[in-house]
Amino acid sequence: MRMKYSIIIPVYEESGNLELLHEKLQAALQKMSGTYEIIFVDDGSKDGSFDDLKRMAGSDKAVRVIRFARNFGKSAAMSAGFLESAGEVIINLDADLQDDPAEIPNMLAKLGEGFDLVVGWRRVRRDKMDKTLPSKIFNAVVSRFSGVPLHDFNCGFKAYRREVLEDVPLYSDMHRFLPVLAAKRGFRVTEIPVEHHSRHAGVSKYGIGRTLRGLLDFISVLFLTVFLARPMHFFGTFGVVSISLSSLAALAAIALKISGTNFVNTPLPLLTVFLFLLGIQFILLGLIAEMLTRTYFESAGRATFRIRERV
Repeated sequence: MRMKYSIIIPVYEESGNLELLHEKLQAALQKMSGTYEIIFVDDGSKDGSFDDLKRMAGSDKAVRVIRFARNFGKSAAMSAGFLESAGEVIINLDADLQDDPAEIPNMLAKLGEGFDLVVGWRRVRRDKMDKTLPSKIFNAVVSRFSGVPLHDFNCGFKAYRREVLEDVPLYSDMHRFLPVLAAKRGFRVTEIPVEHHSRHAGVSKYGIGRTLRGLLDFISVLFLTVFLARPMHFFGTFGVVSISLSSLAALAAIALKISGTNFVNTPLPLLTVFLFLLGIQFILLGLIAEMLTRTYFESAGRATFRIRERV
């Protein structure tokens, strides 16, 4: 049966937070019109999280629980929750009680203004500097180079129309880039400030290494969103630049030779050959990527465009 709302919550060792989170969710959701379900995805917790979730599922028919065999990561947990969900609107938030369920009606109201994805903006964060500073740098870089003007890509509090998650696949750690991927597919993305609290219990599972992984993933996102349909533009640009530099190095080497300099005394001939071969490799790589891209789109029946509506 199709629900109105599905709330998806990835859980990883949050035993001290889950019961209070459930109470806060019930208080927020009971004020809303329409049916709802709450899907907890236990991402391989080794504490008492799953026992807490089982008790909640036994006392609340709206609660469903999925348990992973091991820790597969937040993107996998969100993807599993989405596949199990039946809601027209999907809401996801973290289980650490730093996201306030009381903000859900505000996010839904913003969604009702015609947007497809609403992102929470933790304008005032209740975290330590070792989390907030790398996050600010990460958000600034992603916003600048993606062209999506959001302040808080890392916020786990988001609301989507179902078609967004049906169109944008989740894998690796791509959950934090859903606003970028959705915007590049033509979905309307916005953000609203949300209340952010200090962690109620437990410790954060994320360190500074996540920022580095996030930046590496962002390079993949840029390629997938900008050059997926035309990879030759990406690799070919490097190829042309490399061959052009090779030509300049060759001209400089010839000029030095005419002026009496022995090729043994300059690295320019070697640099000429190296840059020329590198450029040829980039162009060949672009041709291979073009063939793979065409095969992907034709075999998957996936269009490079998205139609919003027909009249």
